[in-house]
Amino acid sequence: MAEFGCQTGTLHRSEGVWLHLVAMAGVPEFLLEKISLIPFGKGIAGVAAETKAPVELCNLQQDLGGVAKEDARKTGVSGSLAVPILSEEGVVLGTLGVGKTEPYEFSEAEKERLAEIGQECRALL
Repeated sequence: MAEFGCQTGTLHRSEGVWLHLVAMAGVPEFLLEKISLIPFGKGIAGVAAETKAPVELCNLQQDLGGVAKEDARKTGVSGSLAVPILSEEGVVLGTLGVGKTEPYEFSEAEKERLAEIGQECRALL
């Protein structure tokens, strides 16, 4: 989170077609139930898992991008990014996500760096 100047972060582990919350920081407690179990294809983390590609929203407070749910606005996050964590065989092991309180467009270099950090987190999953 610090490397990207972000205020929130999440790490989810994949089990079947579900993502289970492993760790988080900066997420309001009242949202923990909503992010504790996410199906593939739903929300930013779920779409990253389903597509095996980074998913970014530049201003979550104004545009859910057809990806995030309305409750995602309650985090106070605007710029957000989630990346899949993949096994060497390309199987989704989980996702890593970060968020900023201000609108923000992550660069390709930042997306690649978060994906690298995600790969370093494989042992935690």
